[in-house]
Amino acid sequence: MYKQKLRPWEAALLLALCALFFTGAWAQTAQEALAGGLVRLHVVANSDSDADQAAKLQMRDRVLAVLAPALEGCGSREDAVNIILEHIPDLEALGDVEVRLGTEYYPTRDYGSFALPAGQYVSLRVILGAGEGRNWWCVVFPPLCTEALAGPAEDAFQPLEGEDTAAADRDGPGYVIRFRLLEWWGMLVRALG
Repeated sequence: MYKQKLRPWEAALLLALCALFFTGAWAQTAQEALAGGLVRLHVVANSDSDADQAAKLQMRDRVLAVLAPALEGCGSREDAVNIILEHIPDLEALGDVEVRLGTEYYPTRDYGSFALPAGQYVSLRVILGAGEGRNWWCVVFPPLCTEALAGPAEDAFQPLEGEDTAAADRDGPGYVIRFRLLEWWGMLVRALG
């Protein structure tokens, strides 16, 4: 029987692949644990016109005005999902919108004081008209986007323009690597799947 030793570059490549696999698996598990406690809100404008973008922000405020009091004191994502399901007819009555509650892929999003890694999240999706315009994202449970009701239309919860950053905490670089790895892992899994 012939035994061949691994060349140094083959061993290094094998170790790198193993490290990538285990890091990706860890990152995906961490994202799933985080996603297990959240419900995200995704409001999609009819188009990119100024009027449709303004209508999107008005719809965001109206959706939050319905959901914020309903979700007050809610203790779990499961409870939040049930409450949101009960209020879907109220949300549909707000205008020419399509309202869906399901699972949706989100890219890494930086909300200023925190960031969420890319991945699958339970999502309340509110689509205005044709739904072909820029969108608005936040976390409806726990209530992290209710400050939008008190602030101006262009507040800290407006999505970032251009490249999303992966910094979860402006004071610590450790989160940047983890979230970037999670995003790369998610893109690899989606490409292979």
